[in-house]
Amino acid sequence: MNDLDSRRALLRGSLAAGVALALPLPGAAKKNNAPKEKAEPEVTATEDLMREHGILRRILLVYRETAPRLRTNAAEIDAAALRDAALLFRAFGEEYHEKLLEEQHIFPVVRKRGGEAGAYADVLQAQHRRGREITDYVLSATRGGKLSASAGGELAGVFEALDRMYENHAAREDTIVFPAWKMAFTNKQLDEQGDRFEEIEKKMFGHDGFEDAEKKISGIEKTLGLADLARFTAPPPPGAGARRP
Repeated sequence: MNDLDSRRALLRGSLAAGVALALPLPGAAKKNNAPKEKAEPEVTATEDLMREHGILRRILLVYRETAPRLRTNAAEIDAAALRDAALLFRAFGEEYHEKLLEEQHIFPVVRKRGGEAGAYADVLQAQHRRGREITDYVLSATRGGKLSASAGGELAGVFEALDRMYENHAAREDTIVFPAWKMAFTNKQLDEQGDRFEEIEKKMFGHDGFEDAEKKISGIEKTLGLADLARFTAPPPPGAGARRP
């Protein structure tokens, strides 16, 4: 082999070795391209408070939708389902969400910070007390399993008043009080608050109280014929077909 052939052989060997080094090891491409399993996003403290409001609002919607039927034919309403709704409102709403979270951890902070949110704290707590009085009444009225016409009319009025109060109550908390409370903490401190809320929830219910509450309200909605979301779709406004978009 002459010098030229030797140099060519050496060059070919060097190129082959370079290509071999550049190629991935067996199985490496599969490993790098494999989809990574995503961890479930953590529920923040404020998100937790607002989704709990979602459960309470669904109970209030049960009350609101039942009110007209209570006035026209109270005897046909499943009083046991209304009692279950009131028991859920008491346990999940009043005893847990209001007493253990808002009254112990939210309101003291916003009172100290002052401003619009701080001014709301006393009114909100007074409304909590009124709500508990109303829940006492609902539990008493539905104890027998059947409702008379007179009892149905009174209960309908109570449901409508409670719904009106709490819709305004929760709207102020979601848009004013909770954001003000959140501003009092760093991100790290908010994470710690979320962990604390989770500990309180597990101590109260022994597990994830939100998931259990969602299952319960779903069952109540089915019993009372309120589970189909489509039935609540608003009708078109007058003359909508003749209007141009």
